Amino acid sequence: MKGLVVLGSTGSVGLQTLDIARAFPDEFRVIGLAARRSFLPLRTQVEEFQPKYVSFEGTDDERAEFASNGRVICSMEEMVAFPDVDLVVSATVGDAALGPTIAAIEAGKEIVLVNKEAIIMAGPILMELARKHGVELRPADSEPNAIWQCIRGDDQSVSKLIITASGGAFRDYDIDMLDQVTPAQALKHPTWDMGPKITVDSATLMNKALEVIEARWLFDMHWDDIEVVIHPQSLIHSMVEFVDGSVKAQISPPDMRLPIQYSMLYPKRAPNAAIQKFDAVAAGELTFKPLDPGRYPCFELALNVAKRGGTWPAALNGADEMAVAAFLGGHIRFTDIPVVIEKALHDFTSVDDPSIDDIIAASTWAKKRVAQIAGM
Repeated sequence: MKGLVVLGSTGSVGLQTLDIARAFPDEFRVIGLAARRSFLPLRTQVEEFQPKYVSFEGTDDERAEFASNGRVICSMEEMVAFPDVDLVVSATVGDAALGPTIAAIEAGKEIVLVNKEAIIMAGPILMELARKHGVELRPADSEPNAIWQCIRGDDQSVSKLIITASGGAFRDYDIDMLDQVTPAQALKHPTWDMGPKITVDSATLMNKALEVIEARWLFDMHWDDIEVVIHPQSLIHSMVEFVDGSVKAQISPPDMRLPIQYSMLYPKRAPNAAIQKFDAVAAGELTFKPLDPGRYPCFELALNVAKRGGTWPAALNGADEMAVAAFLGGHIRFTDIPVVIEKALHDFTSVDDPSIDDIIAASTWAKKRVAQIAGM
């Protein structure tokens, strides 16, 4: 049985991770839970799982309640490094996962990455650190997880990665209407049930640009060998083309529990009655169309910035995080998201060959600059 730590346990992906832990009680024992400020949901989880370790950024009184029964209150970085921790699932939102991911790698833990921001911000550093410590970073977001499944045993003969995108909440809207859409409309994803930030990123297609960046580092692919196509049904999660022209696709109903389970149980596969199976006849048509840059300006903006290297990807990540928060908070329009990101990054000065401190500073700077531009 593996000692399991879930970072971001009260978020959408964290909740689904705990569903997998419940489904396989002989495989996992939840010994650590981390959340930022969701006190009541975390208290419910602590009562159910009785973890040994808790990380929480709430009030002193709230933290004191979690400290009862000899429970250890600690930072996420401290939690992932304890000797009885075997598996760390990183499901936090934003750049908060970077420090704990580094700590988990240095401690030689098994790591399931649902949070892509750590790789976005510090891909070269994390991959080199993982190689040094003999740690495999297991992607659990649906698209990189699909690629990972497809290349098992064939990783030396890959010629192209094909990442699919649903198109988001506004894929069928007239472009001229997008400056009038509301946060509530943006959060109505047509196929997935996700947290607010990634759902808005899906509507702007920023999430696909971030997945391209993630895939570039996780699978050591050249930028030109990663393609994105619109696939409205969200049943094919990614495809891998091999040098002989063969293509593998990972197909399943849109349910994050499947890639999370695969990553947690790897290399085993196991049945789970709670996860719906793919029905080819019921699915009907599987369609694809090219990405329209005019509808999704964030996509090319993000990739152009990321390809510069240095601390540009970290600044991009921070700028997007704050721009999405500004939109959800009613400070800017949906169509202002790429505008404020580009305006903020115009003032940014990158650091070549950055340290982790440089990377965190770049993200922090970009958040503050976007907040200023958005009037937050």
